[in-house]
Amino acid sequence: MSENSEAPGTPSDTSDLPAGGTTPGPRPEPLRFFGTTWVDHDGGYGLRRVGVTVGSLVAAVAACFVLRFAYQGLEIAEVGGLVGMLVVLMFAVCSAIAFRKTWEGFTRRPADPSQEDRLRGLKSIGFIGSLLAYFVRSFREAPGETLRRTEYETALARYQKRRSSRTGNPAARKGTKGKRPGRR
Repeated sequence: MSENSEAPGTPSDTSDLPAGGTTPGPRPEPLRFFGTTWVDHDGGYGLRRVGVTVGSLVAAVAACFVLRFAYQGLEIAEVGGLVGMLVVLMFAVCSAIAFRKTWEGFTRRPADPSQEDRLRGLKSIGFIGSLLAYFVRSFREAPGETLRRTEYETALARYQKRRSSRTGNPAARKGTKGKRPGRR
């Protein structure tokens, strides 16, 4: 991204901004499909939530049809009942794990990112679970909104506290602690 391009959620009118060109303070982290509209619930936030809800459900149903066709292919190939049962069991377990890990990702950051990387293959096999987690979570909020909002509000409070402690001219303060007696 070049210096002149705008990141999602940045104001296009930069006349009241400082010399650096960005707004002072912390910036909200964009969410997938929502950008930064989750902050003030503006910019089509409600329509986006409906779109994510419907889209994830439609994608999950379509994925189930694809898996059904794959299972029918196993039946046509006559691989046996044990292989068919193992495939169904594998997709069910992987989908359950993917649902749980995706759901946890909406409420907290992973403690060990390397473990999340190791689970990436398992989560891609159980993609139906991830789609269902998106579907269920989007009824309440944008998936991951609570986590990002908590982090953003904490960062904003810290920023405001730092800004308020720096106001004024330090040289004009009365009774500075580092002053030596008898010196002018």
